[in-house]
Amino acid sequence: MGEKRNHQLGALFGFIFLVLLVEIMGKWLTDLSVHDWYPTLNRPEWRPPNWIFGPVWTALYLMMAIAAWLVYRSTPSSERTLALGFFFVQLFFNLIWSGLFFGLRSPLLGLIDISFLWMFVFCTVFLFCRVNGIAGLLLVPYLIWVSYAAILNAVIVQLNQ
Repeated sequence: MGEKRNHQLGALFGFIFLVLLVEIMGKWLTDLSVHDWYPTLNRPEWRPPNWIFGPVWTALYLMMAIAAWLVYRSTPSSERTLALGFFFVQLFFNLIWSGLFFGLRSPLLGLIDISFLWMFVFCTVFLFCRVNGIAGLLLVPYLIWVSYAAILNAVIVQLNQ
């Protein structure tokens, strides 16, 4: 029993490590131009203040890790494998958004990426709900935030054409 518990705790910490690594890498990519280039863009008045992004993303990443862990610890099945596969794909699109938008300073490429990100997050929520309802619900705030970010990204593209 203790060995299984240790394995489950190791898996939880593995998911937390992975998503926090993505957060750190995304922050590094964002920092490439958030202070010099981003302020030069035309942005809508309703955008959130910059300081809010760190705490919100940290909370979302931790919820994502717990959700993935709940799915991981469920009974092995093709549905579980598919759900975790979608989780990893959306995590990839999440990371490269920062590289495209801030690293390459391209809101348009960011918008293209966040469109794929939104689709994969939506599918991940659906698939997680099928495997573990709580896991799916833990991703709903993330889906809402990505929806908001996609709208903000689209408006920034429009305002800076």
